[in-house]
Amino acid sequence: MRTNKSKKPWTVKECGAYWDAHSLADVWEKTAPAAFTLGTDFGSRHLVSVDPELLDRIHGMASKRGLRTESLVNLLLARQLQDVTA
Repeated sequence: MRTNKSKKPWTVKECGAYWDAHSLADVWEKTAPAAFTLGTDFGSRHLVSVDPELLDRIHGMASKRGLRTESLVNLLLARQLQDVTA
């Protein structure tokens, strides 16, 4: 495994291989304190059940438009809510 002296980021596979063979205790003296804040909604996702036939149609529409299915669902829901509340 290469060292990170080149400042090139490791791949996920390389990181996994490193931590499979090492412990944080091995490099603890090289660490530094870090301070950061995460928002309360960071990464929030809510799962809902969708009829399989409807999901197939939405997936097809998303594919044709070059969108992720999740993005198209969010767009369609936002438009529908805008129509309902207008």
